Amino acid sequence: MKSLTLGKSTSAVEVVSISKRGFWLQVQGDEHFLSFKLFPWFKDAKVAAVLKVKLLHHEHLYWPDLDVDLELESIKHPEKYSLTYRPTA
Repeated sequence: MKSLTLGKSTSAVEVVSISKRGFWLQVQGDEHFLSFKLFPWFKDAKVAAVLKVKLLHHEHLYWPDLDVDLELESIKHPEKYSLTYRPTA
């Protein structure tokens, strides 16, 4: 049995990096940055809860420990979604 190339993701979805401003999510080979400003549900979450993400039906992301559901399209094009979080001053 031979392993896949090192450094290549073998999952359909994976959190690849977390910073103080947000996190990088790899979905089906594409990387997306989720800013804590636009996606505040993740800002104070435990790292383990952010890492535990599932891809459902090729377009739906679910974080069970946080009870957060996001469509992949809302991450790619947040400006198209009027019901997104907008912080107040």
